[in-house]
Amino acid sequence: MDKLAEADIEARLAALPEWTQQGENIQRTYKFADFAEAMAFVNRIAEHAERVKHHPDILIRWNKVMLTLSTHDAGGLTAMDFDFADAADGLASPVEAGSGASGGSGGGGGRKGKK
Repeated sequence: MDKLAEADIEARLAALPEWTQQGENIQRTYKFADFAEAMAFVNRIAEHAERVKHHPDILIRWNKVMLTLSTHDAGGLTAMDFDFADAADGLASPVEAGSGASGGSGGGGGRKGKK
């Protein structure tokens, strides 16, 4: 799969407002009611990752789950990363996908945080 051009990345990010770009990655932090709900979400993500053969980096902190996506073989972001991000949002319950979730590692603000 080919690495996306910056203009394509910006267009794809516009459709995923809770996700932020961090260098050659995109990431989002989801917030849940408790650890058990967070782990249930991680299990749904794991099943999807195995199905599509694309695996995010996952960081779990009690009721928060941060997903980081990049296509290592392509050396950056590809359509596969954005497709996975969209699917991940669909795997979160309506409460999880609402105002309690934040993009990136620091919450709100800009769409890009290139470092």
